[in-house]
Amino acid sequence: MQLLIDENIPGAASAFGCFGTVRVQPGRAIRREALADVDALLVRSVTRVDRALLAGTPVRFVASATAGIDHVDTRALAELGIAFAHAPGSNADSVVDYVLAVLALAFPPPAGLDGRCVGIVGCGQVGGRLLGRLRALGVPCRVHDPLLGAAAPPEQAPLAEVLAADVVTLHVPLTSAGEHATRHMIDARELAALREDALLINAARGAVVHNAALRDALLARPHLRAVLDVWENEPLPERALLARVLLGTAHIAGYAWDGKLRGARQVFDALAAFSGSGDGALAGRAVLDAAPAGELLTADCGAWQQAVLACYDPRRDDAGLRAAALAVDAAARGAAFDRLRRDYPQRREFSAWRIGAAVAADGVVHRELLAAGFAP
Repeated sequence: MQLLIDENIPGAASAFGCFGTVRVQPGRAIRREALADVDALLVRSVTRVDRALLAGTPVRFVASATAGIDHVDTRALAELGIAFAHAPGSNADSVVDYVLAVLALAFPPPAGLDGRCVGIVGCGQVGGRLLGRLRALGVPCRVHDPLLGAAAPPEQAPLAEVLAADVVTLHVPLTSAGEHATRHMIDARELAALREDALLINAARGAVVHNAALRDALLARPHLRAVLDVWENEPLPERALLARVLLGTAHIAGYAWDGKLRGARQVFDALAAFSGSGDGALAGRAVLDAAPAGELLTADCGAWQQAVLACYDPRRDDAGLRAAALAVDAAARGAAFDRLRRDYPQRREFSAWRIGAAVAADGVVHRELLAAGFAP
C-alpha cells in the first residue's frame, strides 16, 4: 500500500510504515499530482479533500486525524467509492484544557470565577466535557445547543441568555447550510448582545465568528475581551484583529500531544480495519502510546488555576503568533503560522499529570485539581 500522510500526524513513518510505503508532506502542499500512486491519504484540517483532489486517482481510503471535518467533502468521497474515517473526540480534552488555561489567566485567584457564569455554545464532545469540568469546579453555566433535543443538559438556554454570560465560549462545527448553520453565527448583532466586560473565546472554527465585526466591536468597546485560537483566512489572521485580542494562538487548542496521538490511533485503527491488517499492525500502533507526564510539583498546587498554568500557559503560544505576524510579506506570515503548528512543542493534557501525595486527598485543592482534569 502507498500512503501519503500530513507531516503533522504523529508516527507518520514509524507507526504507519507497517501498512506499506509512506510519503510525508505538509498538509497545505498536498495536491492532486501527488496522488498518482497513492492508495491511502491521511490528513489533518488544512487539506481540502474533495472531488477535485481525488477524482481519477487510485486513492481508496481517506482519513483525517481530526474531530472536525468541514475540510472534507464526505458526499464526494461516498460518490467516488472512497472509504473515509476521522477522529471524533480525539482532541476534545486538549481543547477543554486550553479553555481552562484561558479562564485561569483571565480570572486568577483568589476571586477566580466566583460569581461568574460561563456560556457554552455547542455541547458536543468539547462543550460537553467543558460543562462537566466547570460543574465539578462549581462554576454556573448556561448551554446553547439546539441539536441536542431531548438530550440537552439542564443548563440549556436560548442563545440570547447564553450570550449574556460573563464568558462565552464557542464549540460548534463549522456549517454553512440549514436552520442551525454556524458560519458567522456570532456577527455584529450577537457581539452587541455581549456584556460590556464579557470574555469571548473561539476555539472552534474561525468563521464561526465574523472576524471583521469582532475587530470593530473590540475597537469600539475597550472592556470587551476576546481570545481566538482560530481565524478566518488561516494561515493569515488579520493583524488588526490580532492586535486587539487578549490572546491569539495559531489553531493549536487541540494540539496537546495526547490528543494528537489519540487522533492518530483512531485513524490507524480505521486503516487497519480497511486494509485487513489485523494483528500485523499492533507493533505500529504501540508507537502511538504515551507515557504519563509526571507529578505536579507541590509549588504548583496552591489553586487549580496555578496548576493549570504550570502545565500549559497559552501566553507562550500568543507570543509566538504575535512574533509571526510581524513579517511584512503575507507569504512569510502564512509560512510562520504553519511552522507554529508543525513545530509545536510537546504539551501534555492535564490528565497525563498526577496530583501526587503532597496534596491532601481530603482537601479543597485536591478536589479542585480532580475537577480541572488532573489524575489522582
